[in-house]
Amino acid sequence: MNPVPAEAANNPSPTRRPLRSIAAVVAGLATVVVLSTGADALFHATGVFPPAGEPMIAAGDYALAFAYRSVFAVLGGYIVAWLAPSAPLRHALVLGLIGTAGATAGAVAMWGVGPGWYPVTLALTALPLTLLGAALANR
Repeated sequence: MNPVPAEAANNPSPTRRPLRSIAAVVAGLATVVVLSTGADALFHATGVFPPAGEPMIAAGDYALAFAYRSVFAVLGGYIVAWLAPSAPLRHALVLGLIGTAGATAGAVAMWGVGPGWYPVTLALTALPLTLLGAALANR
């Protein structure tokens, strides 16, 4: 059995790069989704937000949700850039566009459920917050 030369171990083959790129984006996306869902559940369970299934009415609840989702978007951008095999900002751009598309779909599907500024702001800030995270990772 021949060991892998050090040069080959440090430079993944072109066939492995797409898999690493996909894994980086999935890891960033999973970070945002898992942390956002977990924070939502925690705040519902502890009474910060109304019980699950009941609508949030207070603007402060939406502001809090926007604040922690923003932090998680920056963290997702940081992680995708950190894991990207090359072109970290391009990977963050992909993640940010996925976030923008998801937030836009959520805004359309849930329009009228809460204040209109919340879903619009999520959609408008997903990309810049993700790119901010990538920029912080590349400092």
